[in-house]
Amino acid sequence: MKARLIAVGENPPAWVAEGFAEYRKRLVHWLPLELIELAPGMRGKGQDPVRAIADEGRRLRAAVPKGGRLIALDGGGTAWTSPQLAVRLEHWRSLGQDLAFAIGGPDGHGPDLLAAADEHWSLGPLTLPHMLVRLVLAEQLYRAASLLANHPYHR
Repeated sequence: MKARLIAVGENPPAWVAEGFAEYRKRLVHWLPLELIELAPGMRGKGQDPVRAIADEGRRLRAAVPKGGRLIALDGGGTAWTSPQLAVRLEHWRSLGQDLAFAIGGPDGHGPDLLAAADEHWSLGPLTLPHMLVRLVLAEQLYRAASLLANHPYHR
């Protein structure tokens, strides 16, 4: 099983890129994690934000591997504790599908992407900068994988 993080937004700050790279490296044997960055949809004066969200959603869905399980990062989704996420990860492994985690643009996901998602995952009630979500997601996947492997990281 492999995982793909598909994120709207490009050029993260160095500290986000470095942190993500560290957890990606740690995950390589348990859950290879690939990052796909997508340019945000056109926003601004005279631009329709609904169109931008729909465009982002189409491109996010197109980046999901064939037969992959789409998990949308969404404030209205299910919030899991780290042990609960480990149980989810074990379940996903049992399905034998690659995973695709989708982080939307500045306005979140549109209804089409949310309807297409197999699951919705909330990192909690706080509003987080989208670039920071990448790092938190990678760290939490590493924590879940380390729990399943009985690695001492999670204490």
